[in-house]
Amino acid sequence: MTQYRIEHDSMGDVEVPADAYYSAQTQRAVENFPISGWRLPPAMIRAMGLVKYACGRANHELGRLTGTGKRPLSDAEVTAMLGAAEEIAGGDLADQFPIDVFQTGSGTSSNMNVNEVISNRAIERMGGDRFATEKPIHPNDHVNMGQSTNDTFPTAIHVAVAMEIQHRLIPALTSLHSALVDKAEKWDKIIKIGRTHLMDATPLRLGQEFGGFARQIELSIRRAEQARDAVLELPVGGTAVGSGINTAKDFGSRVAAILAEQTTIPFIEAVDHFEGNAARDGIVDSHGSLKTIAQTLFGVANNIRWLGSGPRCGFFEVILPDRQPGSSIMPGKVNPVMCESMMQLCARVIGNDACITTCGATGGNFQLNIMMPVMAHTTLESVELLAAGTMAFIEFCVTGLEANEAQCQAMVEQSLSMSTSLNPLIGYEAASKLVKDAFASGKTIRELCQEKGLLDEATLKEALDPWKMTEPH
Repeated sequence: MTQYRIEHDSMGDVEVPADAYYSAQTQRAVENFPISGWRLPPAMIRAMGLVKYACGRANHELGRLTGTGKRPLSDAEVTAMLGAAEEIAGGDLADQFPIDVFQTGSGTSSNMNVNEVISNRAIERMGGDRFATEKPIHPNDHVNMGQSTNDTFPTAIHVAVAMEIQHRLIPALTSLHSALVDKAEKWDKIIKIGRTHLMDATPLRLGQEFGGFARQIELSIRRAEQARDAVLELPVGGTAVGSGINTAKDFGSRVAAILAEQTTIPFIEAVDHFEGNAARDGIVDSHGSLKTIAQTLFGVANNIRWLGSGPRCGFFEVILPDRQPGSSIMPGKVNPVMCESMMQLCARVIGNDACITTCGATGGNFQLNIMMPVMAHTTLESVELLAAGTMAFIEFCVTGLEANEAQCQAMVEQSLSMSTSLNPLIGYEAASKLVKDAFASGKTIRELCQEKGLLDEATLKEALDPWKMTEPH
């Protein structure tokens, strides 16, 4: 049976689980929002801890925590408070953040959750009683000094998103790019048939095709960098509405500098705090780039899926690694499961963009957006899916891909689009008739040309050389 203790806030007494590090306001939110069971992502909680650390340091450097205000702290208490924030930033006490994503739209509940945990943990670090009614290191007066949820919660979103993109998504995309470049170089001499509209087209090299995929991912890396850079401006310092009430003039710039130092990401103070508080356009912009990356990854995975289709009645120009049995009824069937996994997660990210766009467009009224928790959850989910999905796709699909050179060569000779290179020699109309005759007879373009004596053998051989068709000349 759960044991409880009594905690107090401005609305009165609240029963809180006896061993919890959080206090009354967190418990009220737990009771008010029994919605989805989804909590804020760990990356967001870590970022909130980091923001609280930066805010505490900035306040200490400005002399505000140990000054003449209400309940000034000793240097030891400041150290304890900063240490507690660092613990949260490092992923400790992760089970102390139970509030549902679908909560108050500013994130006030989660901001106070973090404030309360830091307060109680700091008191504990000082050897005090974290369950005492009076809080010598107070969640509002000290941990939240010079701050409002309205500026620190979106700051934490920006920090979390930028860090996850920098440390997870960009490395994953860089690894995929490298893996695809490796295949492109390895398969540069393998000629295959091209396809447009899913129909036969002129030849190209398998290496060229995979080089095209690699370039798509190279551009995706740039888009990931753009997604990171879209959230570099931090609202912290604007407090409630952007005016900066109850904070020091240099507070926002100091916090941004500390966060940049701690993360090696060049965060800066918002250029205009009224914009910084009111609009979440940076998140919308950032997620737009994530959506573009998702549609790129979807296309690459889908193309590889098609290229591996078969093994007897499809293209089968590349051989996908066997990962697991593909059917509960058809013996021996193996499916392109890693491609399908990638395509599904990309569909989720593309759908997430509609959520983010809606939240950005309709959630912002006057000085505050009131749909920030779901924006945080959704954006970080997208980054997580893209990063984790990309790494799995590399390990379990791309690395083990093999070229089916014999199948590639066989399809080239059978293609009716080989006739394209005859246009300069016999004209478009004659080449078109040749294609129709070849299709009707089941013969190749080469066989029909020889049969009809349209060109001498040397000219025909040179004209129908598939290697020459893969480059301009």
